[in-house]
Amino acid sequence: MAQVNVGRDEAIESALRRFKRQVSRAGIFADLRRTRHFETPAEKRKRKASSQQRRRSS
Repeated sequence: MAQVNVGRDEAIESALRRFKRQVSRAGIFADLRRTRHFETPAEKRKRKASSQQRRRSS
């Protein structure tokens, strides 16, 4: 779970930027895309191609 504490004099934009960074580092969006119910054929091709590429480079 990503959580950001906003300081007293901190701008909301900078807190939002920190929150987005934490969410991306935690992999929350990637997990949502992976566990979504319906996956379009284009998304499926991209996912398979990227996993093959990761296997080849490892």
